[in-house]
Amino acid sequence: MPFITVGTENSAPIDLYYEDHGSGQPVVLIHGFPFNGATWEKETTALLNAGYRTITYDRRGNGNSAQPAFGYDYNTFAADLDILMNELDLRDAILVGHSMGTGEVVRYLGNYGSQRVSKAVLLSPLQPMLAKAQDNPEGVDRGLFQGFQQAIIKDRFAYLTQFCDAFFNYSENKGKLVSEEAYHAHWQIGTMASGKATHDSVTAWQEDFRPDLPKIDVPVLIIQGDKDNVLPFPVTGQRLAPMLPTSQLITLKGAPHGIPWTHADDINKAVLNFIKQPAKARA
Repeated sequence: MPFITVGTENSAPIDLYYEDHGSGQPVVLIHGFPFNGATWEKETTALLNAGYRTITYDRRGNGNSAQPAFGYDYNTFAADLDILMNELDLRDAILVGHSMGTGEVVRYLGNYGSQRVSKAVLLSPLQPMLAKAQDNPEGVDRGLFQGFQQAIIKDRFAYLTQFCDAFFNYSENKGKLVSEEAYHAHWQIGTMASGKATHDSVTAWQEDFRPDLPKIDVPVLIIQGDKDNVLPFPVTGQRLAPMLPTSQLITLKGAPHGIPWTHADDINKAVLNFIKQPAKARA
């Protein structure tokens, strides 16, 4: 199993598990909460078949990566991604994030620039700022996040069931866009994250990405369902698109949050078309 070391905790290395397959232009897929790289299987197959080098990795605290007691903030997540980009010497890369993974994409471009990146894709994005604040009245009340964290502390596994219900809009999509087996597979993948990572990631969701947005100088594709019950479309993608002059927005009617699974065909078609388009000159 391939690992990259991104730090240490006491005497132990903090290693990220990654998979690196195929050849050609690299595409880095960054998973959502509280899952890992395994949830990209429908996209990795399409990308490999289309001739792209396809890389997934498990965020710290998730999947097969180390589960340290610290570092669950986006400056650290972006630093982890930067190490991966440099260790694998990725150039002209496409960064694709889903949900929580969009934070790595945006903060990486904000902190480290686009020298190694040619385009970015944000699926069901967190941005511009999810939490309500005095200068962000459109956001979600912070008490909701505190409730999530209390539920995680009380019974993380019961919370995961609630999360997967919202992730797939399961009551309406069961047996149509998602099977019972796929639902339970996602739940099981979610249990692989540590309790600390699951809890602290909810704090990271509330970070302000607005200062990062003006630093993004590559084309960006935003795709989101208008029935996203995890990251509400009016608070996130709908607001984000006008803030990113380099972006284009695709709205999937009736789609839930978990579009890499439920709408994989739409995602793959849109992403491959976007990747193939000639990149515009940078500002």
